[in-house]
Amino acid sequence: MSDENGNRRVTDQATNRLASAVGNHLPRPRLALDEGFTLVELLVVTLILGILVLVALPSYLTVRVSAQQAAAKSNVRSAITTAENYYNNNNSSYAALSGAVLRTNAPGIGPNVKAGSNAAHDGYCIQDTEGSQVYFYTGGNGGTYLLSSGTCAAGYAPVA
Repeated sequence: MSDENGNRRVTDQATNRLASAVGNHLPRPRLALDEGFTLVELLVVTLILGILVLVALPSYLTVRVSAQQAAAKSNVRSAITTAENYYNNNNSSYAALSGAVLRTNAPGIGPNVKAGSNAAHDGYCIQDTEGSQVYFYTGGNGGTYLLSSGTCAAGYAPVA
C-alpha cells in the first residue's frame, strides 16, 4: 500500500505479522498521523531541565543572600541619619525612638527596621532583618558606631 507520494505505508497487519515472526521484539513504527511525544523524549527533556535547575540554583541563592545583606545594611544606614535628626529635634534625647518613628520621619526606611534607646536615653540601637540577615548599629553615648551583623545588645530594646 502506498500514499499519494509513492511512499510505502506499513499497515497494522504487516506490523503484526512481522512482530510475531521475530518474537515481538520490534518497536511499532511511528506513522505520519501519530501525534505527541514518546516517553523517552519527555524523560530526556525532564532530565535536561533538572540539570539546568541544579546548575542555576546555587547562583540564585548566593545572589539572594547578597541582596538581603545589602538591603539590611542600606536600611540601617538610612535610619542612622534619621535617628541623629530625631536626637537633635527632641531635646538631645533618644526617648521614644522606635522603627515607626524612623519610618514617619524617613518613609524610605524598610518595614523591618527596629530602633530603641538605652535606659539613659542618650544612646540608641537600630536593627534590621531581611530574610535571614540581621544587621545593627549602636550609636549615641556608649555606641560602637559600627554596622555589624547580629542583634542589638541587652541594654537596648528595639521596637518596630
